[in-house]
Amino acid sequence: MKDKEKDIIKKALLLEQEGYEFYLQTAENYQDKDVKLAFKKIAREEEKHMDWLKNLYRRMEGDEKATIDLEDPPESADIFTQKRVKPLTGSLALSVFGISVKMEKAAIDYYKEAAASTESEEARELYNTLIEWEREHLKDFQSQYEMLQQDWWNEQHFAPF
Repeated sequence: MKDKEKDIIKKALLLEQEGYEFYLQTAENYQDKDVKLAFKKIAREEEKHMDWLKNLYRRMEGDEKATIDLEDPPESADIFTQKRVKPLTGSLALSVFGISVKMEKAAIDYYKEAAASTESEEARELYNTLIEWEREHLKDFQSQYEMLQQDWWNEQHFAPF
């Protein structure tokens, strides 16, 4: 495997590891059981992404015993509803969801670049699958961020111009 391919996979692993740790830590900060479980679920998905990337790396190095199981991207479960996110409110909630949106956008951008620059069709397929998973996360986080933003503006008696 070329060094370029190794670097792509290593950076992707780091991206997923950072996401995993962030979402797990965020889950611990929520009081609401459903929101806590939702963030833990996303953390587990990030962990699964790491497993896929490790398997890809081993196979591209010549270890054909490793397998990769690409599932369809999950459908949005409408996990982050207004009712469920209430326990963490105000600027802290905005920060958490704002960071989550930025992380997911960065992951999508990275995987798009990775898919465009890889010479491996197997790697390209994995990166495209990861893009779809990250888009689902982004959609949920963006929606919740926008609702929290509006609530925060209302609480501050502020409306954007």
